[in-house]
Amino acid sequence: MKTKPSKCPGLPAPAALARLAAVLRLLAHPDRLRIVGRLERGGAAPVHELMADLGQAQGALSQHLNHMKRAGLVQADRRGKEVWYSVADRRAVKVLHCMCCKKETK
Repeated sequence: MKTKPSKCPGLPAPAALARLAAVLRLLAHPDRLRIVGRLERGGAAPVHELMADLGQAQGALSQHLNHMKRAGLVQADRRGKEVWYSVADRRAVKVLHCMCCKKETK
């Protein structure tokens, strides 16, 4: 007797899975994970502050932030002449916490 493979009832549609995979690929960069961690710990910050805290050049940091903004992971708010960034999608923080706070199971 053949058995049908079980389907996970909570599995998103293929299009949603493709979007999730794209977000995970985006987060699979150490500098981007550091940005998420910094924004989660310290709250919203302008680019110059993120540069100082993370030790990154302005060009590289701006590229990372732009990629993350297009994906909806961070949001940018203009305050005078500065652009402040903050976490827009808390799932990015959850990914970071899940990967950093592993628990061993036996």
